[in-house]
Parts: sequence; structure tokens; C-alpha cells
Amino acid sequence: MSQRPAVWITGVGLTTSLGHRYDEFAENLLAGRSGIHRVERFNVDEHPSQIAGLAGDIHCPEGDDESQFASLLRLEQMAHWCGRTALSDAQLDTHGLRVGLILGMGAEWMQMWEPDRQRGGHRLRNAGLDDESVVTKAQRRLGLRGPTLTISAACASGNWALAEARRWLQLGWADVCLAGAIDNGVSPLSMAGFGNLRALSRKNDAPQAASRPFDKHRDGMVLGDGGALFILERETDARSRGVRGYAEVAGFAGTSDAHHLVIPCPEPAQGIAAMRQALHNANVGASEISYINAHATSTCVGDVGEARVLQAVLGNSVGDIPISSTKSMTGHLLSAAAAVEAAACLVALERQMLPPTINLYETDPDCAMLRHVPHHAVSHAVSVAVSNSFGFGGNNTSLVLRAVA
Repeated sequence: MSQRPAVWITGVGLTTSLGHRYDEFAENLLAGRSGIHRVERFNVDEHPSQIAGLAGDIHCPEGDDESQFASLLRLEQMAHWCGRTALSDAQLDTHGLRVGLILGMGAEWMQMWEPDRQRGGHRLRNAGLDDESVVTKAQRRLGLRGPTLTISAACASGNWALAEARRWLQLGWADVCLAGAIDNGVSPLSMAGFGNLRALSRKNDAPQAASRPFDKHRDGMVLGDGGALFILERETDARSRGVRGYAEVAGFAGTSDAHHLVIPCPEPAQGIAAMRQALHNANVGASEISYINAHATSTCVGDVGEARVLQAVLGNSVGDIPISSTKSMTGHLLSAAAAVEAAACLVALERQMLPPTINLYETDPDCAMLRHVPHHAVSHAVSVAVSNSFGFGGNNTSLVLRAVA
């Protein structure tokens, strides 16, 4: 069997609480700024957690009809903005190309929380049976004529989207792929549900200090919204076009715990297997990893479970490889988390800087074996970055990104 071609990321489009363009996101990430504030989009007075990392208003891409863009649902605006800016960043003319679109999202009906312009406030939009999906609308608006797919794998959706895009390109099913994930997951429903599960931080008086991955005094995650989409091309095509490559999508693996809908599995075996298989897929040894973007959500059980995974996979290198959780700044973007954290890994690879875990003042003793990057970004040679995403329902993924020469 012939060797499969390498696949590069050549364009990035994103919208997050840390910025709506890659450079802005990178600067805020490396500055250790928090995008978490009190929620003002709807009334949160009765909610146990009243804070989130919201992306704010989604921009209309230059040259598009602003009134038409304003009429779109927020999730549709995210898909269009991220897709259009990724295509522009990659300097890609899609004419005559089979451009595949793979969009990671959560349950689409949960995303339909929108302003009620007649009565004020917000309402859950009642989607009709003839309504098109977000991915179909995005494909048409962006003029993409390749295959399409929606992936719903909870927090791991973005990693699965990038992995599937790599497979499509290696098998010749598409010429180019636009892939990633978006989520409009901050709503009264989601905040009430996660709040009643006691999964959310209640540090409402200090929003920017609330998300505290690996910290002894963490009390739950903070929700966020936004997303990131990426242009993926075969290396030979990217080189022939003379465009820069952010990174190679070098390896991936996914496993399932088959344990519980929301409770993490007490045994880390499947998380360990996902990470080991991803490194094998990338032909990378554990000691060759330069940086790990941890899934760490700031929950008491989840962070310790991931520390056990990392200790098992890294072995004697566990204290040498730098690890951080950028959810400390963005919050947890649910279905879009893995995509935005892949973007954080691109920043580490491109800028040769390690994003920090802010708010890490007293490390949980059960996580103390890890080499954390607290408070401030650190200059560091980064050639291989790994992003772990362990989703609800026990969906474990690990993505390996490698610097391109």
C-alpha cells in the first residue's frame, strides 16, 4: 500500500471570546487574557452560574450583504464567518475544486435560541420540517461543491472533523476540505442543565478567575461559545500554490468509554488508548511531544482523570513535556472546544510559545506530576503539539499536529 500524502492546515477562521481573527486570538491567548464575563445576552439572575466566555457579535465578512447576514441565526453566522475567513486566509480560489465541508456541532435544535424581535427577550426557534441544516446552508452560501458532513461527538467534534477531512484528502474524495466545529452553547437551557448538574463554576463575583484547570480550588467549568474552521490541503497542492502551512495534521485516534452519558469513566484505559494510538498514527514517540493542550475543563473529577491518562502515556517524560489548558481563558466551548484548542496548538507551533493555564495558583496534588505552564506564556521550541479532547459520553480523541518545514 502506497504511503498516504501528508495533509496541511493552510487557513484558519475563528470566532471566540478572545478574538474573531487568528492574530487577535493568538495575541490574547499568549497574553493570558480571560474572555469570561457575566452573561448579558439573557437574564441569568436565577442561574447558579452566571458567567461565560461569549464571542460577542459575529462579524459580517467584507463584501457580503450585511442585512442578509444579520437575519441569520447566530450559529449560521458563526459558520459563515469562520468559513469565509478561512478561505480568505488560505488564499483559495474554489472554482473547479471539490471542496468538502465537515462541520462539528452539537444537537442543532439546541442552538436555535434567538432574539424575539416582536415580544422582546429570547425564544427557542421552532424549526420547520423544511428547514435546511446549518451545514447545507453554509455550503450553499460559501459556494462549496464537494461532499458535506455534520459530526456530533460532543467536545471531541472538532478533532473528529479534522481527522475525517484528512481521510477525505488522502483517499482522494475531495481536493480541499473546510473542517472544524462551532457551537452556540450558551443558552438558558444549557446553563440551567449544567448548573443543576453542579458542573459549572459558581465564582460569579470573579468571572475571569473562575475557570481554574488543575487548580486545587477549582469548582467547575465555565461555558463558552464560538468555533474555528480550517482549510486542509494535501502538502503537494499547498506547496504548488506557494501558501504557508500552519501545521501538518499528523495523527489522530478516537475511543469510547461506553460508561455513562456525563460521568467520566473511573478507569482511564480508553483515554490512554486514544492518545497512544494517535501518537502511533503520527509515528511520534511520547518523548518527542513539545506541547500538550489538555482537555482539562476545571471539573474536580475530569482534570484528575486526564492527569492519570497523561502520566500513563508519557511515563518518565511526564514531568518534561509542557501542558496547559486554554479553557482557563476561553471557557468550555462544548462541541467547538476541540477546534478552538487545535487553533491554540497552531499558535504554539507558529509563535514558538506555550499558551498558559491562567488561574493555576495551587496545583491539585493529584495533578502535580505534570509540567504546567501557569499564568504566563513561555518561549519554547514546539515541533509537535498534541490536543486531547475527552467528550461527554466518554468520546475520547487525541490529535497530533506537526510543524511543517
